[in-house]
Amino acid sequence: MKEPPYAWVVVWATFTCLALIFGVSYSFAAFFESFAVEFSAQRADVSWIFGLSGFVYFVLGAGGGMLADRYGPRIVCSAGMAMIAGGLLATSWATSLLAVYVSYGFLVGLGIALVYTPSIASVQPWFTTRRGLAGGIASSGVGAGTLLVPVGVAMAIGSMPWREAMQVLALGVLVLGLLAAALLRRAPAAHATGAGGSATGLTLRETLRTPTFRWLYLAIVLASPVMFTPFAHVSASARDLGLDEAFAVGLVGLIGVGSLVGRFAIGLVADRLGRAQTLVLMQLSMGASYALWGTAGGQGLLVVFALWFGLSYGAIVSLLPAICMDYFGGKSVASVVGTLYSGAAVGNLLGPVLAGAVFDHSGHYLGVMAVCGVLSLCATWASRQMKRSGQSRY
Repeated sequence: MKEPPYAWVVVWATFTCLALIFGVSYSFAAFFESFAVEFSAQRADVSWIFGLSGFVYFVLGAGGGMLADRYGPRIVCSAGMAMIAGGLLATSWATSLLAVYVSYGFLVGLGIALVYTPSIASVQPWFTTRRGLAGGIASSGVGAGTLLVPVGVAMAIGSMPWREAMQVLALGVLVLGLLAAALLRRAPAAHATGAGGSATGLTLRETLRTPTFRWLYLAIVLASPVMFTPFAHVSASARDLGLDEAFAVGLVGLIGVGSLVGRFAIGLVADRLGRAQTLVLMQLSMGASYALWGTAGGQGLLVVFALWFGLSYGAIVSLLPAICMDYFGGKSVASVVGTLYSGAAVGNLLGPVLAGAVFDHSGHYLGVMAVCGVLSLCATWASRQMKRSGQSRY
């Protein structure tokens, strides 16, 4: 079935939404040092900001998906963009680290929850044969935002106080975010329906009862600390080696470059090799990339690590909505994707925080890297069990 032209408008609107929200989320790396100095905080304390934000948007992503299934993605995502802008503005006025926990950790996290799942889940029901490619393009907005926004924020902090840079970021989210959200539409019924005219697939409750979903959920739980620890700590790790601030923050941008490549290239590969099999390979690849971080003594290996990790991470994230559509159909796809993402909540919260605590205690990240390698192997095994447990039906 040929997709309608507006399907690609939804793809690029989703691309923009994801670029903005994850650009904001991963700009934490640029603000890390400013927060630490402003509030005289240790790394573990500052890491709570990033961890709380991720915990909130992954836990509440299921709620965002349910709201989108009921009211449509445009209304829900618009509300989320306004909340993110408000949280950033409140952060720029914060006088304590506790206030930042509330404004950046909770309000920004809640706003992302209202944008992330509703936007990414709106793409899949528009497509049939090119579902992997469309999902890869849309989710590559995460990579683009990771590449451009933190580096832009770091440059802004170099020429203005961090509070003013935060206010500029809030304005950008409000204007561009509301424009992109206004373009989102629910897919026509014909693209996700059976003969009866209603969307085919499983309800959320039916999905939760399947072994396939449970294995996939376990894989995300295990992989989440591996996914999110570098975003909070790779820049700090580079500073520890005596590398300059621009390069340190630029590593997060390089993760974004790798993520962009992963989302475009792997989407095409997965449509041929199979999305479930590709997920297994990318889980293994992400863990293997940590060997480079652990042995890096300068710029070269850190650059290769950032690109390799970004490619693997980006591929995994771009595959998940399409896999949900493959296995569980379009009937409750936003709710299913949001529920799946909740598996990343604890890892996003505790991974960076525990990594910071380990560094504060030992003075290095080697133990963190070893644990992440083991977790990645376990996530690979769970992904393989997911593949074996069922066949794609939709």
